[in-house]
Amino acid sequence: MLPALASERQRSRIELKSLESLDRALASAAARTGRFVSAHPRRLSAAVMLSLAGFGVTAFGIAPMAPDAADIPKRLVTETVTPDGIQSQLDALAEHELQLYRTDLTRTSDTADSLLKRLNVSDAGAAQFLRTDSTARKLLEGRGGKMVRVQTDENGALTELIARCAPTDAEQLGTHFTRLTVRRIAGKLLAMVETAPLATQVRMGSGTVSSTLFSATDDARIPDNVATQLADVFATDLDFHRQLRKGDTFSVIYEALTADGEPITWGPSAAGRVIAADFVNNGRTYSAVWFKDANSKGAYYGFDGQSKKRAFLASPMEFSRVTSGFAMRLHPILNSWKQHKGVDYGAPAGTAIRAVGDGTVDFAGWQNGYGNVVEVRHSAQRSTLYAHMSRIDVKRGAHVEQGQHIGAVGMTGWATGPHLHFEVKVGGVQQDPMIMAKASEAVVLAPSQKAAFAQLAGSLKSQLGVADTVARSGAYAE
Repeated sequence: MLPALASERQRSRIELKSLESLDRALASAAARTGRFVSAHPRRLSAAVMLSLAGFGVTAFGIAPMAPDAADIPKRLVTETVTPDGIQSQLDALAEHELQLYRTDLTRTSDTADSLLKRLNVSDAGAAQFLRTDSTARKLLEGRGGKMVRVQTDENGALTELIARCAPTDAEQLGTHFTRLTVRRIAGKLLAMVETAPLATQVRMGSGTVSSTLFSATDDARIPDNVATQLADVFATDLDFHRQLRKGDTFSVIYEALTADGEPITWGPSAAGRVIAADFVNNGRTYSAVWFKDANSKGAYYGFDGQSKKRAFLASPMEFSRVTSGFAMRLHPILNSWKQHKGVDYGAPAGTAIRAVGDGTVDFAGWQNGYGNVVEVRHSAQRSTLYAHMSRIDVKRGAHVEQGQHIGAVGMTGWATGPHLHFEVKVGGVQQDPMIMAKASEAVVLAPSQKAAFAQLAGSLKSQLGVADTVARSGAYAE
């Protein structure tokens, strides 16, 4: 018996050591698995499969030493759970007031009923009020595009309607907005109109060009005014009429004008100034930052501190096409070959014309075959001339700034269609405007400004990177 007992104890010690070795092996395998998962998350599935396979083998080896599951005592525990009644749950919800909002833009074809139906408002009384109240009726008068937000109760009845639109006073356009409010007070609908100041909000956006710059900004939900500014900012770097390529990308930080926190959707001033932008054209990146201090009126610079502004803009119009360059051509009226001493830009009648540089108006009036003409003196030697205008918006002796609108495209004088004839003169002699614009001197960043500019540029560069990343993810940054 004693030898048999000693032999049994020896087998137990061997089995215990085997179990301890097995525990150490399992712990080591778990540690290796943890390191593997951390280092290779994409191969997690494979690791789990291998781990399960390994544990299956281990379970097979130790199962004979475990107790039989049939011998383990079982105990059933039951507990009754009684939920609150439906009514008490509804009463709890009733303690929190339910407010439902919906927004949309008015359309010129809207009626009170069609607008409220589109806003999911089920309230015949509210529709009647919008038709008959003298103040509330302004909601559907005039142009469409008013920004409307409605609030209803749980039954779809109107509790509040707020509409925001451009002010009726043209002088307040870009600084204020009109707010029309219809609100239910003590069970009765009341309407009021007031004027409030617009606020500024910094927003970010990014997009890819598939056809035009405007379509790209539309896809990115960026106002048209930003597209116009981008074309202006990078006008000295590239020609948006000829050099724009499918696949070009841009990121932009700009000021959005907001009415009660909502970006406005009306007018050319829907967006404020572009603060910073990147534009990648045909693989080459161009950058711009708006910089202004107490001693300057502000200008755009590249991240390297080089000015984007030139003494002359590349074009007297934001978007147009060159129909006749500075060269010999067959005169469309005289039917003879003559030197064309300017550049013709084809554009619809009424298109705004801007001064290409700071200066003083030397002439504003009629000049024979040129029709309505404005001539701006930029220096003792340099001047620019704008002809065939349908409208002149400046007077002789007036000071104009670069980019200021001075009139509109027309076909006055000897013209066969609406266009702008544009000339650059040096010492009274016409020069090629395209060459002059590219060769004009840049505005220089003063040495005392460089430190402040570098700090601003670094911050904006990081933000542009964020705008690009957010846009690529399919979201929109604000």
